Parts: sequence; C-alpha cells; structure tokens
Amino acid sequence: MTERWKPSATVAAIIENQGRYLLVEEHTPEGLRLNNPAGHLDPGESLVQGCAREALEETMHLFTPTALVGVYMSRFERAATSSRPAQDVTYLRFAFAGTLGALQAGRQLDTGIVRTLWLTPDEIRASAPRHRSPLVLRGLEDHLAGQRFPLDLIHTDASVFVPAPLLPAP
Repeated sequence: MTERWKPSATVAAIIENQGRYLLVEEHTPEGLRLNNPAGHLDPGESLVQGCAREALEETMHLFTPTALVGVYMSRFERAATSSRPAQDVTYLRFAFAGTLGALQAGRQLDTGIVRTLWLTPDEIRASAPRHRSPLVLRGLEDHLAGQRFPLDLIHTDASVFVPAPLLPAP
C-alpha cells in the first residue's frame, strides 16, 4: 500500500495598517526570508485559532482574524544536502485579514523570527526574491484587491477539539 499524499496545512495573517503590511523576517535554510506571520496548523485548533496563535507567536501582538482572504496551494522543493534529504512539500495556506491588537509585554518572538517589519505594497513587491513563498505576494495582491470571504465560510467540527481516543497497541 502506498502512503497517501497530504498537503501541509498552514495559516497566515495578512495585517495592514495605514497602507503598510506587517511581515516577519525569519531564518530559513535558504537564508533570511520575509513572510507573513504564518505557520502550521496545530492539532486541536481551528484555522482561525491557528492564525491568531501564529500571529501572536511571530509578532508578539494579539490578532483577531475577521475575514478569509484566500486559500492557496504552493509546492516547495529543496535540494538534498550532506546534512538533510531533499524535500518536496505542497502547502495548503489559509490566509486571513483581521485586526492587530496590543503588543503582549513579556513575550519574545518565536524561534527563528529575527524581527517584524511594516512595509508598503511596493516594498513588498520589490522584495519578492526574499519571500519565503510566492504566496506572500499573492495574498497581498488579493488583499489589496479587496478579496474577503466571511469566516462562516469555514466550519470546524467539534471533533477537532476533542482528543481522539487512543487505539489499542497491536
């Protein structure tokens, strides 16, 4: 039996204030890259909860998602090195617009995040070679175009929030 292919589910916050967008600069195997506050969905959380959590971890600010900007897929291939095998990952990204809340005193930026930056759309476009993913720019352009979908488009069944029963050992 072959293993079933599964895309990697991620969430991203598209945060705008007075014409500037909040990005993070982060360490990656390819060097310093720019990204939306974003990351992988964790078990037991909804897409909206995951986005709020990732934004807090990467910016130290509360974030309340208010609309879905878009759902995106992108494939990422990384060549093998002497210390790691090749990687071929398809990401399924759910990008949200919302409101940025207060800075949470006493927090630190998540591991790997160097700093946060407020950039204009033109600065983001000009920095495309440094983006972690082509979805950074695509999400920006969709946000600028006014693309917003209501959060009730997304349904999270209650079973997500209840730990699955453990299966007996074989």
